[in-house]
Amino acid sequence: MWIVVMFDLPVVEKDERKAATNFRNALLDMGFEMSQFSVYMRFCSSQSQIDTYCAQVEKILPGGGKVNILQFTDKQYERIITFHGKAKQSNKKSPEQYELF
Repeated sequence: MWIVVMFDLPVVEKDERKAATNFRNALLDMGFEMSQFSVYMRFCSSQSQIDTYCAQVEKILPGGGKVNILQFTDKQYERIITFHGKAKQSNKKSPEQYELF
């Protein structure tokens, strides 16, 4: 499963820019990686892990702006079509899951 956090935050005032930067840095600290400037993704091994991250994101929400959290499966992730400029990029593969025992 994947979780995507997409946001549009105000950055006109200095305190708004600081809040937006703190939000982005907190997402990175939680293990999200930047897909685009306002789109961060993270692989999760279960629905309960997604629920945990959703709760953590809710705790760090800045005062203004709009934040969306999207969840989707590995199969849906593998179907993402990505372009860099006009060049189509190869499809991403889901990370391998390891069992520890």
